[in-house]
Amino acid sequence: MSFTDRAETLLVRGLLGFFGALSPAAASNVGGAVMRAFGPLFPSNKVVIDNLRQALPEKTATERQRIGRDAWENLGRVLAELVHLPAILQTTGAGPGLEVEGAEHIATALLAEPPAIFFSAHLANWELLIPHGIRMGGRLAGIYRAPQRPGVDHLLNQMRHQGAGRSFPMFRKGREGGRDALVHMRSGGKLAVLMDQKLNEGIAVPFFGRSAMTAPASARFALRFRCPVVPVHIERLGPARYRLVGEPQIELPATGNAEEDAMILTTKVNQIIERWIRARPGEWLWMHRRWPSE
Repeated sequence: MSFTDRAETLLVRGLLGFFGALSPAAASNVGGAVMRAFGPLFPSNKVVIDNLRQALPEKTATERQRIGRDAWENLGRVLAELVHLPAILQTTGAGPGLEVEGAEHIATALLAEPPAIFFSAHLANWELLIPHGIRMGGRLAGIYRAPQRPGVDHLLNQMRHQGAGRSFPMFRKGREGGRDALVHMRSGGKLAVLMDQKLNEGIAVPFFGRSAMTAPASARFALRFRCPVVPVHIERLGPARYRLVGEPQIELPATGNAEEDAMILTTKVNQIIERWIRARPGEWLWMHRRWPSE
């Protein structure tokens, strides 16, 4: 492990220890307040504002600035809540916890024998999605973009596993991770994928009326297995409190042309994610450059 990796890992460990000493709601409030104050000062805030300008041109500059601050605050809350995932994943009536809407759509695909794909986006606290599915008893695995620092990657996966109550597979984005995901699905495993990340490769699919490079692998897996594709997302209700929403599975296209079917299905996925973001724009991760800069 390099010196930089060790230093960053110690920093993340220290932050997790600090937030872990607070209650879930207090940690969320502190993390949110810090990032709301300092996030707009980061160079990456230019990406936030540029993304908002391209995606939501009907908003005024003042409205885009407010949404940007909300997004920074949400990110700070997500980071601070990581160490409290076990508490947040409890189904409580008030305070920190999780309530579920459309649980039948999730359970039908999650607990059945065939493989299934659950797709979501970086909305509210997306880190709750897979641990909740594991707690329901599903053979769920995730595909993710690993941090550059192995030590930080290990710590974050530790938090996820603690939230789920046990370890579960997390496949790295890339060719090797794709092969592992395919093997997992062949054995009847379920896959959870965040479909809103920027790619340099992929297929160009409309997103907020603009072309965005989007990963087609999940659509191709779904078409290969003719398996359920279930939209699932998270909504923030308060500090360390959330609603998980499951929706009916998407009808799979069957034109007879594999590439056309993948394009149709990926377009449907982007349309659903866009609907979620438009409803709660301050809860999306606007910090990654989703569209080419003009």
